[in-house]
Amino acid sequence: MLKKGIIIQGSANSKGNTNKAVVYFKDKTGFDFIDLKCKDIAPFDYEFKNKYDDFLPLIKDIAQQYEVIVFATPVYWYSMSGILKNFFDRISDCLMIEKETGRQFRGKKIGVISSSSDGQPIEGFEMPFRESANYLGMEYLGSAHTWVEEKELTIKAKERLTWLSEVTME
Repeated sequence: MLKKGIIIQGSANSKGNTNKAVVYFKDKTGFDFIDLKCKDIAPFDYEFKNKYDDFLPLIKDIAQQYEVIVFATPVYWYSMSGILKNFFDRISDCLMIEKETGRQFRGKKIGVISSSSDGQPIEGFEMPFRESANYLGMEYLGSAHTWVEEKELTIKAKERLTWLSEVTME
């Protein structure tokens, strides 16, 4: 039986503002958690010389065990973090050399937690997540944009995370 969900955090700061949102969300959902900063995941390589890093075992585990994947990232230069983009680029491995793993994503669900110093999400920020879900045959659930004031998540950020937790638990 599949576990309900997993949170994949892609941040240069494992205990930063994005993690504050992740901890709040994890407390609401009980989802498992992976910090990509603790993994050795090389950039995509057309010759697949990187196939012995942490990506393939990790993505196979995610595909086999979880119904819902929630990506958590700070907004860096109007986009997802480089660590998370690297992970997304490596999903191409599942379309080329690990096709059976790639097929296992059909029907699963994706959500996004973003964080920045601003209370408003960046226009177009969700597009790579939404379109990747569409391409892989997954359902895009939406996103919760968060921010921190005085070292704490704002009330509005918590409301957004609560909404996303409810959507992912349906």
